[in-house]
Amino acid sequence: MFDLQSMRDQLAAHYDLAPNPALAEQMADIYARMNRVVNPIEWAAHAPYVAAILELKKQRNAVILAHNYMTPEIYHGISDFVGDSLQLAIEATRVEADVIVQCGVHFMAETSKILSPEKTVLIPDMEAGCSLAESITAEGVAEMRRRYPGAPVVTYVNTTAEVKAASDICCTSSNAAQIVAAMEEDTIIMTPDQYLAQNIAQQVPQKNIVWWEGSCIVHEQYTAKDLRDFREWNPGTRLIAHPECPPDVVAEADFSGSTSGIVKYVTEEKPEKALLITECSMASNIADQLPEVEFVGPCNMCPYMKKITLEKVLWSLHTMTEPVEVDPEVAAKARVAVQRMIDLSQKLGI
Repeated sequence: MFDLQSMRDQLAAHYDLAPNPALAEQMADIYARMNRVVNPIEWAAHAPYVAAILELKKQRNAVILAHNYMTPEIYHGISDFVGDSLQLAIEATRVEADVIVQCGVHFMAETSKILSPEKTVLIPDMEAGCSLAESITAEGVAEMRRRYPGAPVVTYVNTTAEVKAASDICCTSSNAAQIVAAMEEDTIIMTPDQYLAQNIAQQVPQKNIVWWEGSCIVHEQYTAKDLRDFREWNPGTRLIAHPECPPDVVAEADFSGSTSGIVKYVTEEKPEKALLITECSMASNIADQLPEVEFVGPCNMCPYMKKITLEKVLWSLHTMTEPVEVDPEVAAKARVAVQRMIDLSQKLGI
């Protein structure tokens, strides 16, 4: 549990973190990436943290990997690489820095450590978990294997290292359909997201897909009625859903895709109005790149992703905490499943 006051007192002893309009103006090039969604007063408060983090990155030879669900000041202000789970996993194998700071949830930091065991991997808050990752254990994978003998286990990256180690191959929402289709067997076990599995089953009807009954607390909240009501109230708005949403929600949407797929779709289509049926920060992070698109609500927020803040990132780099460790034997097995995903994705040109 974070002792926020102690952290703030110690940071204040080393850095001038008071809101600074003059510094904010000096960093106008960074602010330009987010000024549609972050007001000048907020930026004056963020700027001292951003400046301190950018300097510490140099001192520590560190890079910051930020998921699409991070807030704009993290996504645009301090990150070196941004993207969905697959993109960040690939970047974790490429970075040459000594330190990786994972601005995302715990399973993402574990994945980076699995792929780069020689590097120090930090997560700014160890309590940044994931409801989906917590919904299954390695014993759950073993149970599915007993129920469906001979079926390969395709496991979503939103899982712990132990679950990855018990699986045959990993997937993300951006490559799940192609990976499932590439499996030789007719019956495929997908864990742990039941809705992703059900949506993939419709895309890959030649396979018999069975699934574990887990779900994401953000995406499971949306209902098909929500979308129908919103469409009635806001005609002409393009409804764009993540495949972790229930199948009837995806069926009501105009498009469904992973976080990277959503970014690509909105960038290419440039609808006049768009509702992103996913985590709140997605729209904020691409708003300034697409001034011609009006992003409208509502949206749901991931409480785990929002545990990662600028001050916690600064604290993490200042103190070099919290380091993420994975048992070497577990990591070796999990690395096989993750690397198979990366290799197959690249082979398929995903």
